[in-house]
Amino acid sequence: MSERARRRQLGRGLAALFGEAEGEAVAEPAMQRRVPIELIRPSAFQPRRRFAEDELDALAQSIREKGILQALLVRPIDGEEPAFELVAGERRWRAAQRVGMHEVPVIVRPLADFEALEIALVENLQREDLSALEEAEAYSRLMEEFGRTQGAMAEAVGKSRSHVANTLRLLSLPAPVRHRLDQGELSAGHARALLAAADPITLAAEVVRRGLNVRATEKLVQRRSEMRQPKRRLRDADTVALERELSDRLGLRVTLEPKRRGGSLSLHYASLDQLDQILRLLRG
Repeated sequence: MSERARRRQLGRGLAALFGEAEGEAVAEPAMQRRVPIELIRPSAFQPRRRFAEDELDALAQSIREKGILQALLVRPIDGEEPAFELVAGERRWRAAQRVGMHEVPVIVRPLADFEALEIALVENLQREDLSALEEAEAYSRLMEEFGRTQGAMAEAVGKSRSHVANTLRLLSLPAPVRHRLDQGELSAGHARALLAAADPITLAAEVVRRGLNVRATEKLVQRRSEMRQPKRRLRDADTVALERELSDRLGLRVTLEPKRRGGSLSLHYASLDQLDQILRLLRG
């Protein structure tokens, strides 16, 4: 199967890869078989790092009652026969081990490394199992290890290019903020708002402490950004003209600082002689 055709299948979802796409012709018919569970190895390309124990327990109970309803997707491991690497279905594989199943249904496909990572990413995205940071790390790995462009990844996983770009930007956050995002203390919306902050670590701690929503976080970042900007001097053409007139009359550089009420006048001297000149003028 060509890479373009396989990418179209990825965009349509896992059903196409399993040969289940309704009304679609599949170039490589999916042949299901059962293999001993001990012959299956976890994948190094699994983007998901954490598996909730309560979810695995619930899935294990479902498998105990009804069995595995969808086969695992695996690929052969070169040089280790017979053995297979998981591509999609790690939750089912883990839950099946809890139940004590000896064999599991699988579909075997010869897939390249980048294909295995893309499929694992698609599976988790479709089930909304990935955190925003796990998703960003998977995109980054596809780019760094396999030379994928943002456009190619967007097409492969069925997301917009802007979504991929904005998700990748989360990796530029400082490590403490990424940790809060990974632990679920911050949402992806919070994290995107903090990207514009001058001190995202401090603001992230404040957001968590105060329990701010995304909109409130955006306003907080904006306020802090405005506070850090130097205030513009209220200078108009009349002020500049008056400075020039005073400078000409006194022979010194003069600065006027208008304020809301009143202001200040500064006389600048470059030598003691000029300072003596100022004193003479003041004494009349």
